[in-house]
Amino acid sequence: MSSPYSGATPVGTPQGGQDPYGEANYAVAPDQAYGGHSGTMGTPTTAEGRPDIEGTSVGQLFGELAKDLSTLMRQEVALAKAEVQAEAKKAGKGVGLMVYAGLAGFLTLLFLSHSLMWFLDNLMDTGLAGLIVAVLWGIAAAVGLSMGRKALKQVNPKPERTVDTLSEVPGALKPH
Repeated sequence: MSSPYSGATPVGTPQGGQDPYGEANYAVAPDQAYGGHSGTMGTPTTAEGRPDIEGTSVGQLFGELAKDLSTLMRQEVALAKAEVQAEAKKAGKGVGLMVYAGLAGFLTLLFLSHSLMWFLDNLMDTGLAGLIVAVLWGIAAAVGLSMGRKALKQVNPKPERTVDTLSEVPGALKPH
């Protein structure tokens, strides 16, 4: 029995020379490992590029199927996540800008309303002037609400590309 410190050569290493592949544990050279094969399972391919499954066991086929489905599902989840994040970012930016505009507009309107009320007070009773200013700002609020709703309706929460590609999955699993 040899220890790592005994100076013995690893199994598979040619006894009197250099290891031709640099690593003693490779059965073939790393650059020759997957030539003419598909995937990591090493399924041979036909001239048309399709997997040649005649010499492949059922276990290997199911292994490749499970691996491919797992990869597909991970990619679909990543796509859905990216789409939802992009839409959420657009919605967040729109809402943030609406809040900022609302605050700035509120302060502006507060002072303009006060000025308008005092201006109208010179022409009529103070209570009536205040009521006229309040009705004007109620109309302006309704217009702003309508515009905000329209902007938020343009946000699409449904990841369209993910739905499209997921609808193609059952067709891809059917034999051709």
